[in-house]
Amino acid sequence: MEVIEAKSAGFCFGVARAVKIAQELADSAQTPRMLGSVIHNQRVTEDLARQGMTAISGPEEAQAGDTVLLRAHGVGRAVYEDLKARGASVVDATCPKVAYVQQLVSAAEAEGRQPVMIGDPSHPEVLGVGGWCGNLMVFSGPEEVEQWAQTAENAGGMALTVVSQTTLRRETWESSLKILKKECTNLKIFDTICNATHTRQSEAALLAARVDAMVVVGDPKSANTKHLTEICRLYCSRVFQIENADELPWEGLCGCRVVGLTAGASTPASIIKEVKKTMSEEKIQGEGMENFAELVEQYTNTLNTGEKVTGVVTAITPTEVHVDLGCKQAGYIPVDQLTDDPSVKPEDVVKVGDQVELFVIRVNDVEGYATLSKKKVDAVKVWENIEEACANKEIMEGVVTEENKGGVVVSVKGVRVFVPASQSGLPRDAAMTELVKQHVKLRVTEVNRARRRVVGSIKVVQQEARAAAAAEVWASIEVGKHYTGTVKSMTSYGVFVDIGGVDGMVHITDLSWSRIKHPNEIVAIGDTLEVYVISYDPEKRKISLGVKDRSTNPWQVFMDTYKTGDVASVRVVKLMTFGAFAEVVPGVDGLIHISQIADHRIEKPGDVLSEGQVVDAKITAVDEEKQKISLSIRALLAPTPAPAGEDEE
Repeated sequence: MEVIEAKSAGFCFGVARAVKIAQELADSAQTPRMLGSVIHNQRVTEDLARQGMTAISGPEEAQAGDTVLLRAHGVGRAVYEDLKARGASVVDATCPKVAYVQQLVSAAEAEGRQPVMIGDPSHPEVLGVGGWCGNLMVFSGPEEVEQWAQTAENAGGMALTVVSQTTLRRETWESSLKILKKECTNLKIFDTICNATHTRQSEAALLAARVDAMVVVGDPKSANTKHLTEICRLYCSRVFQIENADELPWEGLCGCRVVGLTAGASTPASIIKEVKKTMSEEKIQGEGMENFAELVEQYTNTLNTGEKVTGVVTAITPTEVHVDLGCKQAGYIPVDQLTDDPSVKPEDVVKVGDQVELFVIRVNDVEGYATLSKKKVDAVKVWENIEEACANKEIMEGVVTEENKGGVVVSVKGVRVFVPASQSGLPRDAAMTELVKQHVKLRVTEVNRARRRVVGSIKVVQQEARAAAAAEVWASIEVGKHYTGTVKSMTSYGVFVDIGGVDGMVHITDLSWSRIKHPNEIVAIGDTLEVYVISYDPEKRKISLGVKDRSTNPWQVFMDTYKTGDVASVRVVKLMTFGAFAEVVPGVDGLIHISQIADHRIEKPGDVLSEGQVVDAKITAVDEEKQKISLSIRALLAPTPAPAGEDEE
């Protein structure tokens, strides 16, 4: 029986974070308390109790001076306030993903919208989220959504903000949304299913489809574990949900050739390891022991050059490694046949007791020994891995070792992979030397083992990563949301900023409060900008971004700084036929009429002023309603004496 473990089984980020916080609190606090179970796993709860952390069922049990841990599922706002009022300190282990959902429903209520959650109404996470708004509508699935839409008064016209339980099955979420989109016209939708949950469920489905039986490990109270079990049963007829190795269903697994193993997000790695180890030990016991005659025959068999064998390391010296091959010949691996890296010590490659696969490169029956090679087996395995990665379109990692004609060479597990310049991920005119010594991810696109030729693409991996990042941005984007982006390109009317897989445009008028002629006056390609979303169109895939701080009103800054009669140092920003506009503070311009530029008649403002020039001007009038300012340079100039011979008038 072969046991295949899912890659993403066990703790997710939020659970691992909560358990770490709990363990640190148990070690440091004098009176650590835990409000409910920090996660849905009995063993973790018992371990924390042994460390001195006591559980309380509600905030009313907390006393002044207690340090109270809040569970990963989160709690309502009232719990925080109650604990604070009782003089208890709060340590918040709420999963960041759950905290984000709490913020969304709270913001929805503040906007006058009805918060809606798709999830299990009795689940602690859902109950906690409900404590962040006055009235949270919870639907367990599409059936309840359909019933509400048909019976509720004015359901179609309600302003709804829809979120999901982080561990919800994606099928339940999408089918519920389909009904809401059909019945309701004013929706704000936030897909808050945790990415780790979706990945775990997808892997479980793929694994269940190709095994004889599935074992799902997790606490019975865990929603994540429950959903994993439901998904596995869609693809496999024999699915068993257990809490630990003691519950393994040996009768149910009887006759299975391949068994899949996965675990919920609240299941510690130690329990998963214990289950897998127990299944492996049972497999060994079931196979039985070879009879004595077979063992004698195995021991008396001779080795042949070129044969692949398995042995156990018995001793390590500076020059060779001794191996027991289970036959009459003694085996040894010369250091130069251990690895391709001459700087590595033998004890860094193998340890006494290790079981290793080897090639026989020479047999000396007279002396009774065989010379073996580990690096040849490793080389074959690497090629097999690369061929498999090419077939399965897996992503591999390596280091760029050199620039080659037409591209670069990447060392992947010791194999040279050629990446053409067109697949390097760099711009067409960029130098390939930029990649040398960099750690890169690539996909193998061509393998010719006979010619020892491997071709790969860095660009494909980058494009997929960008597409995944873009999907994440579009799934969570909203007006006012802030991003840290990079300036990718520039035009006369604005700049395009990459906010993580998606480019948005910052119009020149939204770059700065000051009047500028071209974006290159304040930004350059490659600069990092803090931007926020002004508007977006998912259908046209367009995003409008801003950089200006909307919380700062330039007119208010002007009014707080100057008054009529004050003298200001202003910058001429635009010359017109009737006068000149000058910036008083960033974002606020005043007009210097042509008659107020000089103390004598001039034909045009350009005779005296130039754009960019800084001059002193007097504020002669302020129209607060229209937000207009009149400036005068003439008012600051001494009167010019009349020419001799002219009358005073």
